[in-house]
Amino acid sequence: MTPPRILAIANQKGGVGKTTTTINLGTALAAIGEKVLIIDLDPQGNASTGLGVEHARRRLTTYDVLRGEAELSDIAQETLVPGLTVAPSGVDLAAAEVELINAEGRHHRLRRAIERVSQNGTGPSYVLIDCPPSLGMLTVNAMAAADAVLIPLQCEFFALEGLAQILRTIGQVRQRLNPSLDLQGIVLTMYDRRNNLSREVENNVRDHMGEKVYRTAIPRNVRLSEAPSHGKPALLYDLKCSGSQAYVRLATEIIQRERAA
Repeated sequence: MTPPRILAIANQKGGVGKTTTTINLGTALAAIGEKVLIIDLDPQGNASTGLGVEHARRRLTTYDVLRGEAELSDIAQETLVPGLTVAPSGVDLAAAEVELINAEGRHHRLRRAIERVSQNGTGPSYVLIDCPPSLGMLTVNAMAAADAVLIPLQCEFFALEGLAQILRTIGQVRQRLNPSLDLQGIVLTMYDRRNNLSREVENNVRDHMGEKVYRTAIPRNVRLSEAPSHGKPALLYDLKCSGSQAYVRLATEIIQRERAA
């Protein structure tokens, strides 16, 4: 069986749209026939909530997987989207940052778990990992497991400064843990065409990163913000809104890059 394509959605800054991107990209990929597993690696568990998995249903989480006490196949739950499952997280996952510090094979716990879930021939074709807003042990585990990193970048004043930091981390993981790790691309989020700052950030990022920046930018959109409170991806909540349509275009771009690569 062809191994899954593994993408880590990462940025050490909070509130930049990592979880929204993970959920809606996963939904768009599933809609075109891909079998997608979202791994919620953020102790806040927002990807799990946004996909309709209530806290009462999270008896086993990614914390148990990293501790070696459960498999991804044990914890993965179906969502409202056919072909899309989620491995949920909870607040106990925060303890993994400390518990794994001296653990054997600590950087590759997630990678091995993904390898095992793919061995039986019925695994996903895409794995999307929703990383926490930090560059600690959980994010390093995600990058050590991933084929590539997708960076959501909010159109704000310090965007390039934060981008430089995560690019350094990707370089360090590539050098020490995962030589094949690549930068899949950078998606501009919370973009407002009426705002001079958004256009200025876009121009700066495109000047520095060139074609690594997706053509599609995700706009500020109320419907994107409302959808998680209903336990639905925005593409199910309101497919016609500008935010949902942007994620459909982004998924198309990503598929095109994957095929070209």
